[in-house]
Amino acid sequence: MTRLILCSLFLLAAWPLPANPKFNGRWDISVAGHPAGRAWWLELAGVGTAAPKGTFISAYAGDLNVIDEINIKGDELVFSFRPRNQGLLVYKARLVGDKLEGTFESGGQTRLRWTGVRAAEIREKDDGSWKRGRPVPLFNGKDLTGWKGLIANRELGWTVKDGALTNTPKANNLVGEQSFWNFELSVDFRLGPRSNSGLGLRGRYEVQILEDYGRPLDKHSNGALYSRIVPGMPASKPAGEWQTYEIRLVGRELSVVLNGKKIIDRGVIDGLTAMAIDANEAEPGPLVLQGDHGAVEFRKIVLTPLTR
Repeated sequence: MTRLILCSLFLLAAWPLPANPKFNGRWDISVAGHPAGRAWWLELAGVGTAAPKGTFISAYAGDLNVIDEINIKGDELVFSFRPRNQGLLVYKARLVGDKLEGTFESGGQTRLRWTGVRAAEIREKDDGSWKRGRPVPLFNGKDLTGWKGLIANRELGWTVKDGALTNTPKANNLVGEQSFWNFELSVDFRLGPRSNSGLGLRGRYEVQILEDYGRPLDKHSNGALYSRIVPGMPASKPAGEWQTYEIRLVGRELSVVLNGKKIIDRGVIDGLTAMAIDANEAEPGPLVLQGDHGAVEFRKIVLTPLTR
Protein backbone atom coordinates (compact mmCIF):
# COMPACT_ATOMS: atom_id res chain seq x y z
CA MET A 1 0.00 0.00 0.00
CA THR A 2 2.83 2.41 0.88
CA ARG A 3 4.50 1.69 -2.46
CA LEU A 4 1.20 2.34 -4.29
CA ILE A 5 0.75 5.68 -2.50
CA LEU A 6 4.33 6.72 -3.33
CA CYS A 7 3.82 5.75 -6.98
CA SER A 8 0.62 7.77 -7.12
CA LEU A 9 2.32 10.82 -5.60
CA PHE A 10 5.18 10.51 -8.11
CA LEU A 11 2.76 10.36 -11.04
CA LEU A 12 0.86 13.39 -9.76
CA ALA A 13 4.09 15.35 -9.37
CA ALA A 14 5.19 14.41 -12.88
CA TRP A 15 1.84 15.21 -14.48
CA PRO A 16 2.10 18.50 -16.45
CA LEU A 17 0.18 21.40 -14.97
CA PRO A 18 -2.62 22.69 -17.20
CA ALA A 19 -1.95 26.11 -18.70
CA ASN A 20 -3.69 28.85 -16.75
CA PRO A 21 -6.29 30.52 -19.05
CA LYS A 22 -5.81 33.78 -17.12
CA PHE A 23 -2.89 34.42 -19.49
CA ASN A 24 -5.40 35.09 -22.28
CA GLY A 25 -6.00 38.71 -23.25
CA ARG A 26 -4.01 41.87 -23.93
CA TRP A 27 -1.15 43.00 -21.72
CA ASP A 28 0.62 46.36 -21.46
CA ILE A 29 4.22 45.86 -20.41
CA SER A 30 6.57 48.22 -18.56
CA VAL A 31 10.26 47.47 -19.00
CA ALA A 32 12.52 48.12 -16.00
CA GLY A 33 15.79 49.92 -16.57
CA HIS A 34 15.41 50.62 -20.29
CA PRO A 35 17.12 53.98 -21.01
CA ALA A 36 14.35 55.02 -23.41
CA GLY A 37 11.54 53.93 -21.05
CA ARG A 38 10.16 51.46 -23.57
CA ALA A 39 6.77 49.83 -23.20
CA TRP A 40 5.82 46.53 -24.89
CA TRP A 41 2.52 44.86 -25.76
CA LEU A 42 1.44 41.22 -25.68
CA GLU A 43 -1.75 39.43 -26.72
CA LEU A 44 -2.39 35.76 -25.95
CA ALA A 45 -5.32 33.59 -27.04
CA GLY A 46 -6.15 29.92 -26.81
CA VAL A 47 -4.25 29.41 -23.57
CA GLY A 48 -5.74 26.32 -21.95
CA THR A 49 -6.24 24.63 -25.33
CA ALA A 50 -3.86 22.57 -27.44
CA ALA A 51 -3.11 25.55 -29.72
CA PRO A 52 -2.18 28.73 -27.84
CA LYS A 53 -1.10 31.65 -30.00
CA GLY A 54 0.10 35.17 -29.51
CA THR A 55 1.39 38.44 -30.93
CA PHE A 56 3.99 40.75 -29.44
CA ILE A 57 5.49 44.23 -29.75
CA SER A 58 8.45 44.49 -29.81
CA ALA A 59 10.65 41.48 -30.33
CA TYR A 60 12.39 42.86 -33.41
CA ALA A 61 11.82 45.45 -36.14
CA GLY A 62 9.19 47.14 -33.98
CA ASP A 63 6.49 45.14 -35.71
CA LEU A 64 3.45 43.29 -34.44
CA ASN A 65 5.26 39.94 -34.42
CA VAL A 66 3.52 36.58 -34.38
CA ILE A 67 5.14 34.56 -31.60
CA ASP A 68 7.21 31.66 -32.94
CA GLU A 69 7.01 29.35 -29.93
CA ILE A 70 4.78 29.34 -26.84
CA ASN A 71 5.10 27.02 -23.86
CA ILE A 72 2.79 27.44 -20.86
CA LYS A 73 2.70 25.24 -17.77
CA GLY A 74 0.41 26.32 -14.98
CA ASP A 75 1.33 29.89 -14.09
CA GLU A 76 4.59 29.88 -16.05
CA LEU A 77 4.88 31.29 -19.58
CA VAL A 78 7.79 31.04 -22.02
CA PHE A 79 7.64 32.46 -25.53
CA SER A 80 10.42 32.98 -28.01
CA PHE A 81 11.50 34.24 -31.42
CA ARG A 82 14.16 33.09 -33.84
CA PRO A 83 15.07 36.16 -35.93
CA ARG A 84 17.52 35.72 -38.76
CA ASN A 85 21.18 36.34 -37.95
CA GLN A 86 20.42 36.77 -34.24
CA GLY A 87 20.43 34.54 -31.21
CA LEU A 88 17.27 33.11 -29.72
CA LEU A 89 15.11 35.76 -28.00
CA VAL A 90 13.35 34.32 -24.95
CA TYR A 91 10.66 35.94 -22.82
CA LYS A 92 9.60 34.32 -19.54
CA ALA A 93 6.85 35.33 -17.13
CA ARG A 94 4.83 34.15 -14.15
CA LEU A 95 1.31 35.11 -13.20
CA VAL A 96 1.47 36.98 -9.91
CA GLY A 97 -2.09 37.85 -8.97
CA ASP A 98 -3.39 39.59 -12.08
CA LYS A 99 0.05 40.74 -13.28
CA LEU A 100 2.88 39.24 -15.27
CA GLU A 101 6.38 39.36 -13.81
CA GLY A 102 8.88 38.55 -16.52
CA THR A 103 12.37 38.60 -17.99
CA PHE A 104 13.89 38.94 -21.44
CA GLU A 105 16.85 36.72 -22.27
CA SER A 106 19.26 36.54 -25.20
CA GLY A 107 22.53 34.73 -25.51
CA GLY A 108 21.57 32.77 -22.42
CA GLN A 109 21.64 35.89 -20.23
CA THR A 110 18.86 37.94 -18.65
CA ARG A 111 18.89 41.36 -20.33
CA LEU A 112 15.75 43.04 -18.97
CA ARG A 113 12.98 42.58 -16.43
CA TRP A 114 9.40 43.57 -17.11
CA THR A 115 5.92 43.75 -15.62
CA GLY A 116 2.66 43.29 -17.53
CA VAL A 117 -0.78 44.55 -16.56
CA ARG A 118 -4.04 43.99 -18.37
CA ALA A 119 -4.64 46.57 -21.08
CA ALA A 120 -7.17 49.18 -20.07
CA GLU A 121 -10.71 49.07 -21.43
CA ILE A 122 -11.32 52.44 -23.09
CA ARG A 123 -14.95 52.81 -24.10
CA GLU A 124 -15.02 56.39 -25.42
CA LYS A 125 -16.10 56.73 -29.05
CA ASP A 126 -15.72 59.47 -31.62
CA ASP A 127 -19.50 59.84 -31.74
CA GLY A 128 -19.90 63.54 -32.50
CA SER A 129 -20.33 64.55 -28.86
CA TRP A 130 -16.80 65.93 -28.40
CA LYS A 131 -16.20 69.69 -28.39
CA ARG A 132 -13.01 71.49 -29.39
CA GLY A 133 -11.23 73.39 -26.65
CA ARG A 134 -8.63 76.12 -26.92
CA PRO A 135 -5.76 75.24 -29.31
CA VAL A 136 -2.39 74.71 -27.64
CA PRO A 137 0.70 75.56 -29.76
CA LEU A 138 3.35 73.00 -28.81
CA PHE A 139 6.15 74.59 -30.85
CA ASN A 140 6.75 78.34 -30.66
CA GLY A 141 8.88 78.57 -33.84
CA LYS A 142 11.85 79.94 -31.86
CA ASP A 143 13.26 77.33 -29.48
CA LEU A 144 12.60 74.03 -27.70
CA THR A 145 10.50 75.44 -24.88
CA GLY A 146 8.04 72.76 -23.72
CA TRP A 147 10.15 69.81 -24.90
CA LYS A 148 12.70 67.51 -23.30
CA GLY A 149 14.86 64.64 -24.48
CA LEU A 150 13.55 61.11 -24.08
CA ILE A 151 16.92 59.76 -22.94
CA ALA A 152 18.34 61.69 -20.00
CA ASN A 153 21.86 63.12 -20.22
CA ARG A 154 21.98 62.62 -23.98
CA GLU A 155 22.45 65.53 -26.38
CA LEU A 156 19.16 66.62 -27.96
CA GLY A 157 20.36 66.95 -31.54
CA TRP A 158 17.61 69.43 -32.45
CA THR A 159 17.82 73.08 -33.50
CA VAL A 160 15.41 75.75 -34.73
CA LYS A 161 16.25 77.36 -38.06
CA ASP A 162 14.02 79.70 -40.08
CA GLY A 163 11.09 78.82 -37.83
CA ALA A 164 11.45 75.05 -38.30
CA LEU A 165 12.38 72.47 -35.69
CA THR A 166 15.12 70.36 -37.26
CA ASN A 167 17.00 67.27 -36.10
CA THR A 168 20.32 65.73 -36.91
CA PRO A 169 20.07 62.00 -37.73
CA LYS A 170 20.13 59.79 -34.61
CA ALA A 171 18.96 62.70 -32.45
CA ASN A 172 17.27 62.20 -29.10
CA ASN A 173 13.51 61.77 -29.43
CA LEU A 174 11.61 64.77 -28.04
CA VAL A 175 8.87 64.39 -25.43
CA GLY A 176 6.35 67.15 -24.81
CA GLU A 177 6.11 68.40 -21.25
CA GLN A 178 2.29 68.47 -21.33
CA SER A 179 -0.04 65.46 -21.30
CA PHE A 180 -3.32 65.14 -23.18
CA TRP A 181 -6.18 62.66 -23.56
CA ASN A 182 -8.58 63.18 -26.51
CA PHE A 183 -7.50 65.78 -29.06
CA GLU A 184 -7.03 67.02 -32.59
CA LEU A 185 -3.47 67.55 -33.74
CA SER A 186 -2.24 69.65 -36.67
CA VAL A 187 1.38 69.15 -37.76
CA ASP A 188 3.45 70.41 -40.71
CA PHE A 189 6.53 68.32 -41.50
CA ARG A 190 9.16 67.90 -44.21
CA LEU A 191 11.44 64.97 -45.01
CA GLY A 192 14.54 64.38 -47.07
CA PRO A 193 14.88 61.42 -49.47
CA ARG A 194 14.25 58.02 -47.83
CA SER A 195 13.89 59.60 -44.40
CA ASN A 196 11.78 58.34 -41.51
CA SER A 197 10.22 59.79 -38.36
CA GLY A 198 7.00 59.47 -36.34
CA LEU A 199 4.51 61.07 -33.98
CA GLY A 200 3.88 59.29 -30.68
CA LEU A 201 0.28 60.04 -29.59
CA ARG A 202 -0.15 59.95 -25.78
CA GLY A 203 3.39 58.61 -25.85
CA ARG A 204 1.98 55.23 -26.96
CA TYR A 205 0.69 55.12 -30.55
CA GLU A 206 2.92 56.04 -33.50
CA VAL A 207 1.58 57.66 -36.62
CA GLN A 208 4.33 56.98 -39.14
CA ILE A 209 6.20 59.74 -40.95
CA LEU A 210 7.98 58.31 -43.98
CA GLU A 211 9.29 59.55 -47.32
CA ASP A 212 7.48 57.00 -49.51
CA TYR A 213 6.12 58.97 -52.47
CA GLY A 214 5.05 56.58 -55.24
CA ARG A 215 5.55 53.42 -53.22
CA PRO A 216 2.84 50.79 -52.46
CA LEU A 217 0.90 51.10 -49.21
CA ASP A 218 1.58 48.87 -46.23
CA LYS A 219 1.47 49.01 -42.43
CA HIS A 220 4.67 51.09 -42.39
CA SER A 221 3.59 53.70 -44.94
CA ASN A 222 3.40 57.43 -44.33
CA GLY A 223 0.26 57.95 -42.24
CA ALA A 224 0.00 54.37 -41.00
CA LEU A 225 -0.60 53.55 -37.38
CA TYR A 226 2.77 51.86 -37.21
CA SER A 227 2.56 48.10 -37.83
CA ARG A 228 -1.21 48.15 -37.15
CA ILE A 229 -3.38 50.17 -39.56
CA VAL A 230 -2.62 50.60 -43.28
CA PRO A 231 -3.62 53.95 -44.85
CA GLY A 232 -6.70 53.74 -47.05
CA MET A 233 -5.13 55.62 -49.97
CA PRO A 234 -1.78 57.16 -51.00
CA ALA A 235 -1.41 60.83 -50.04
CA SER A 236 2.33 61.45 -49.63
CA LYS A 237 4.21 64.27 -51.34
CA PRO A 238 7.74 63.98 -52.76
CA ALA A 239 10.81 64.49 -50.59
CA GLY A 240 11.56 68.11 -49.79
CA GLU A 241 7.92 69.28 -49.85
CA TRP A 242 6.04 70.37 -46.76
CA GLN A 243 3.26 67.99 -45.74
CA THR A 244 0.39 68.30 -43.26
CA TYR A 245 -1.23 65.94 -40.80
CA GLU A 246 -4.64 66.49 -39.24
CA ILE A 247 -4.99 63.79 -36.60
CA ARG A 248 -7.94 63.09 -34.30
CA LEU A 249 -7.77 60.71 -31.34
CA VAL A 250 -10.79 59.82 -29.18
CA GLY A 251 -10.47 56.85 -26.87
CA ARG A 252 -8.99 54.17 -29.13
CA GLU A 253 -10.45 55.64 -32.35
CA LEU A 254 -7.96 57.31 -34.68
CA SER A 255 -8.59 59.43 -37.76
CA VAL A 256 -5.75 60.71 -39.95
CA VAL A 257 -5.91 63.25 -42.78
CA LEU A 258 -2.67 63.53 -44.77
CA ASN A 259 -2.33 66.45 -47.18
CA GLY A 260 -6.11 66.88 -47.30
CA LYS A 261 -6.96 63.19 -47.84
CA LYS A 262 -8.55 61.09 -45.11
CA ILE A 263 -6.44 57.96 -44.99
CA ILE A 264 -7.69 56.51 -41.66
CA ASP A 265 -11.30 57.00 -40.56
CA ARG A 266 -11.92 56.11 -36.91
CA GLY A 267 -9.57 53.15 -37.04
CA VAL A 268 -9.49 51.20 -33.79
CA ILE A 269 -6.15 51.10 -31.98
CA ASP A 270 -5.77 47.62 -30.52
CA GLY A 271 -2.76 48.51 -28.40
CA LEU A 272 0.69 50.01 -28.04
CA THR A 273 3.11 50.42 -30.93
CA ALA A 274 6.89 50.08 -30.75
CA MET A 275 7.37 53.81 -30.12
CA ALA A 276 5.51 53.58 -26.79
CA ILE A 277 7.30 55.03 -23.77
CA ASP A 278 4.44 54.58 -21.28
CA ALA A 279 2.21 51.54 -20.75
CA ASN A 280 -0.55 53.28 -18.78
CA GLU A 281 -3.13 53.36 -21.58
CA ALA A 282 -5.94 54.73 -19.39
CA GLU A 283 -3.99 57.93 -18.60
CA PRO A 284 -3.26 61.09 -20.61
CA GLY A 285 0.14 61.20 -22.24
CA PRO A 286 2.53 63.49 -24.13
CA LEU A 287 3.29 63.96 -27.80
CA VAL A 288 6.61 62.41 -28.84
CA LEU A 289 8.61 63.47 -31.91
CA GLN A 290 10.88 60.79 -33.32
CA GLY A 291 14.32 62.06 -34.22
CA ASP A 292 16.51 58.98 -33.91
CA HIS A 293 15.98 57.85 -37.52
CA GLY A 294 16.37 60.17 -40.52
CA ALA A 295 16.31 63.94 -40.95
CA VAL A 296 12.96 65.66 -40.37
CA GLU A 297 11.63 69.20 -39.88
CA PHE A 298 8.50 70.47 -38.13
CA ARG A 299 7.20 74.01 -38.47
CA LYS A 300 3.71 73.83 -36.91
CA ILE A 301 2.53 71.64 -34.04
CA VAL A 302 -0.86 72.64 -32.62
CA LEU A 303 -2.99 70.43 -30.38
CA THR A 304 -6.65 71.11 -29.62
CA PRO A 305 -8.08 69.20 -26.63
CA LEU A 306 -11.50 67.56 -27.06
CA THR A 307 -13.95 67.53 -24.17
CA ARG A 308 -17.65 66.90 -23.56
